Amino acid sequence: MPTYLYKIQPVRPAMLSEGPSDEESRLTNEHFEYLKDLMEAGALILAGRTLNSDYSSFGIAILNARDDAHMQQLTDADPGVAKGLFRAEWYPYRIALHAPGNTKDE
Repeated sequence: MPTYLYKIQPVRPAMLSEGPSDEESRLTNEHFEYLKDLMEAGALILAGRTLNSDYSSFGIAILNARDDAHMQQLTDADPGVAKGLFRAEWYPYRIALHAPGNTKDE
């Protein structure tokens, strides 16, 4: 199954520097729950975001999808993207090295 790198950025970067609105908080939670569902379904390999809070901040996820069309479906179904909180890009991606034990949170 192909692997993809999924990159998202807030449409309103001030959400990170000034704090989210109530709607942005709600959509962020929906987005997080969506990613958890993808993880439980075996599609999500990892997800996280940069810790800076300026316009360059972004989140990434590494996902398994059947093909480009399926990856687009996964993107379109993300509540944060579908409801305009995040803009998204994705790229076919190959994991070359992976050491699960090197992650501090594991």
